[in-house]
Amino acid sequence: MFTKYLKTSKPPTHPLFVWDGECGFCKYWIMVWQSNTKGLTYRTFQEVARDFPDIPLKEFKKASRLIEPDGSVFSGPDSAFRTFYYFHKPNKHWHKWYENSSIFQKLTDHGYNWMAKNRPLMMKITLAFWGKNPLRRKTYWLFWLTGAMSILIGMIYLLS
Repeated sequence: MFTKYLKTSKPPTHPLFVWDGECGFCKYWIMVWQSNTKGLTYRTFQEVARDFPDIPLKEFKKASRLIEPDGSVFSGPDSAFRTFYYFHKPNKHWHKWYENSSIFQKLTDHGYNWMAKNRPLMMKITLAFWGKNPLRRKTYWLFWLTGAMSILIGMIYLLS
């Protein structure tokens, strides 16, 4: 689903996560990830696409990229899972699962693609569940879940 670029001929000196700077949903979650990672640089494709001529601009527009200093390029959900290596508490399981399970890879590729095509909706869901400040997320999803469960229990009670 995602064009896989195994290597770039002009690797960065530090790991680089490339994302769409015109996407509010992307910006929100990049701010979250930046606060949880170390040793990873974040730049928009609008800033750096010209530095990687072997990766077409249309591919940068389709999905995020993680470009390692050895030239390795990870795309879409693979790039997201690979960033977990740089979290304060690294987690390599997601990326390894993506690499080793074709079912997981297909599911996450389709999920990523759906979210990419529905970014305004995903932003609304993000704001409803976690609030406007990505650095001080609130657990609004807990209130939504509690409300939904209360309604469900009330309906069961009334129908019985």
